Amino acid sequence: MALSEFDSWFNQPLSPLYYNEDHQAWRNTLRRFIDAEIAPFVDEWEEAGTFPKDVYKKAASIGLLQMGYPEQYGGIPVGDPFFAVVTAMEQGRAGGGGLYASLNSHSIGLPPILALANDDIKERVIPPVIAGEKIAALAITEPSGGSDVANLCTIARREGDHYIVNGSKMFITSGMRADYYTVAVRTGGEGAKGISLLLIEKDFPGFTQTPLKKMGWWASDTAALYFDDCKVPLSNLIGEENKGFSGIMVNFNMERLGIIATANALAMVCMDDAVAWARERKTFGKRLMDHQVIRHKIAEMTKRILATQALTEQTAWQMQQGQTPIVELSLLKVQATETLEYCAREAVQILGGAGFIRGNKVERIYRDVRVYAIGGGSEEIMRDLAARQLKL
Repeated sequence: MALSEFDSWFNQPLSPLYYNEDHQAWRNTLRRFIDAEIAPFVDEWEEAGTFPKDVYKKAASIGLLQMGYPEQYGGIPVGDPFFAVVTAMEQGRAGGGGLYASLNSHSIGLPPILALANDDIKERVIPPVIAGEKIAALAITEPSGGSDVANLCTIARREGDHYIVNGSKMFITSGMRADYYTVAVRTGGEGAKGISLLLIEKDFPGFTQTPLKKMGWWASDTAALYFDDCKVPLSNLIGEENKGFSGIMVNFNMERLGIIATANALAMVCMDDAVAWARERKTFGKRLMDHQVIRHKIAEMTKRILATQALTEQTAWQMQQGQTPIVELSLLKVQATETLEYCAREAVQILGGAGFIRGNKVERIYRDVRVYAIGGGSEEIMRDLAARQLKL
């Protein structure tokens, strides 16, 4: 990416080293959709703490929800991680992190089903979800722990032709409005080998939810889930009993790549808005941009964004070649969220009082920063995972 006479990060051409005409066509389609159906309403939906359910069907109408799923279920097969990068960046452009978290909750709820479930579950669940008619969620995190998946405590015991589930889940995206929940439970002994996945449906007896209020991501539906002798048919077991841990792990690489690309896109939004403000705002008889201290802030944002984008595309290329770059993904997630944190802070600082007022993208993104550093594996877990992979 060669920058000169900077206008906007989002007006820069896609690098021909990694992207082709199909990526550009998808970028154009998604941009038109977001400009028409998302961007004008983000502030309204943030203040309301929700967004209309018909957004799911609208997203499906352009293929957004179907990306990466087999044709037999109504999907659009894509084995190319650069489509995920383009999607995350275009969604980030509108600065609506909470909206996209819920709109795309199927992207973490469905992969274990696609990887492990029997044909009956796949045919019943996947088509209506990716058509925008139903909503899917993933329920792993518990009040007692998040990243320590192998030690989860929600218990499922067999009783006749049902599992009886007791326990709770916390911080679940689409937790109130989802129809299908991919839920991690303990059916065996301690550790990863005792974990199974169950498909729990909204109206099952003994299943209740409570909405959660958050620092950021206001438009995202986030909830605590409670299972009190919840009855789940044995036929709703996803894969084999006590072998659900692999279904959880299959999610992480693509989830982290999406978080990385989204975080850097939001950093780009912060810089775009800071540059636009600094070019127009005048202090002490000259533009903010004419003060060296402001120019240096912008230069530092540029440095961090460029470095993060370069490593994002290199890592996506490795994944495209069939590699599993765990070290790169782990450390890149830390780098991307630190880049976002820096750019959001400095953008608010450059906007001054205006950056502290609700209704602008910089303020909204600043509220959302920490969730990217926590979700999908906290920055502490990411550093430790990388170190262990390096066998230090």
